[in-house]
Amino acid sequence: MPTLIFDIETIGEDFDTLDSATQDTLTRWIKKESGDDDKGYERALADVKDGLGFSPLTGRIVAIGVLDDERNKGAVYFDAPNARVPISDLEEKGIKYKVLGEKEMLEHFWRGVAEYDAFVSFNGRGFDVPFLMVRSAVHGIRPTKDLMSNRYLGSQDYESKHIDLLDQLTFYGAVRRKGNLHLWCRAFGIESPKAAGVTGDDVKRLFAEGKYEDIARYNAGDLRATRDLYHRWRDHMAF
Repeated sequence: MPTLIFDIETIGEDFDTLDSATQDTLTRWIKKESGDDDKGYERALADVKDGLGFSPLTGRIVAIGVLDDERNKGAVYFDAPNARVPISDLEEKGIKYKVLGEKEMLEHFWRGVAEYDAFVSFNGRGFDVPFLMVRSAVHGIRPTKDLMSNRYLGSQDYESKHIDLLDQLTFYGAVRRKGNLHLWCRAFGIESPKAAGVTGDDVKRLFAEGKYEDIARYNAGDLRATRDLYHRWRDHMAF
């Protein structure tokens, strides 16, 4: 069946620009836990600020990557709001790069999703899909496939099978140590996009520095690594 691999990159809002009620909601618990420990409070506050991109309530999508498994071709849609010069569409190693705002990215994504029956992600059920669905709703966009229909593959809709590799490789969380994409790639001898020195933690900084294409290429690396890992699971572990 046609299979689509997907991955997203996100950033959080600037904490200092949030209204006071939102800031209070986000920091209320650390005030209680820190008490008179000023250093502990500052560390916890820094973690809150750095973690705003993990929630669709305080973050947004800056890149969506998709890769057709059978054809090994795909696209990365990415935001570049403050580019010094206009960034033209380009294609490298089978990946087309196109600058779009978040709403346009989501429209392109769901339009493409409608043409596939199987989907592959790494931790997509725990992060990517909920983020995509909430941000889509924010923009008034309805998903074309239910990628959260059921956690277990045998119970999923035939026309929207979502293979979350983190679930499959950890036997639905049965193992104690789950591991991230880099560790799984390392174990299987797959080139990890993080081996080049860029991780998801760098996306916010790269975005602030205007290095939008670096984010897009990092996303493409995640797509290829996820595809290779999917093949290992499919060929040697799946039943």
